[in-house]
Amino acid sequence: MAQPPSPPRPFADLTGRTAVITGSSSGIGRAIALELAAAGADVVIHCRRSRDRAEAVAGEVRALGRTAHILTADVGQESELTPFVEACLNALGKLDIWVNNAGADLLTGDAPKWTFEEKLEILLDVDVRSAVLLSRDVGRRMQEAGQGVILNIGWDQADRGMDGGGDSAELFSAAKNAIMGFTRSLAMTLAPAVRVNCIAPGWIRTAWGDGASNAWQERVLRETPLRRWGLPEDIARLARFLVSDEASFITGQVINSNGGAVR
Repeated sequence: MAQPPSPPRPFADLTGRTAVITGSSSGIGRAIALELAAAGADVVIHCRRSRDRAEAVAGEVRALGRTAHILTADVGQESELTPFVEACLNALGKLDIWVNNAGADLLTGDAPKWTFEEKLEILLDVDVRSAVLLSRDVGRRMQEAGQGVILNIGWDQADRGMDGGGDSAELFSAAKNAIMGFTRSLAMTLAPAVRVNCIAPGWIRTAWGDGASNAWQERVLRETPLRRWGLPEDIARLARFLVSDEASFITGQVINSNGGAVR
């Protein structure tokens, strides 16, 4: 007697996979962690010091039936990077997916009062150096395991320039262009075993967007053909696709998720 066909596998299914998402206690990182967990992955929730918020995200992951580990590390400190990777490997048992999402916040809190040089230093440490060094370490381990996916986060205006953003636009352009270029070259180095891609978000409603002035709110809608802010969940759904087997022929790409903005 013929066996009934197996039920179709869900699109972008990550059952049995493990994922590390740096900077995942809030914003885009939180959304990616929840989306990957909803797809079946066990995850590491990473934060530098927002332990309470990380605990809340871990609770949401566990409510989805997945395992969540909370690990703290200051990825801006080079000495903490290798121990952090080792801790992730010990917690998960293997590293299938690594998302470099951690980034310096230059737009809220006391950061706007910092000097240009102070902002540049922390941005290069957190957004650039950590992503480069973590990717090289994790990429080597993934190559040895014979598989893996690394996903970086860029910025859609980095390679075309942004007016009216002051020193923040200059700083983010320098940092995110570095990550976007690094993504393309690392993908060549790690192929064919490991895929490396980058998402370049546009205007995404995170903490800064919630408090942005009316002028900025109007600018976002004017510059975005879809006439709305992007949401962290929009980035998370794209991330889920890119780290899944459905994207197995995609590597070395920087993919905009920006509502159609072209300038």
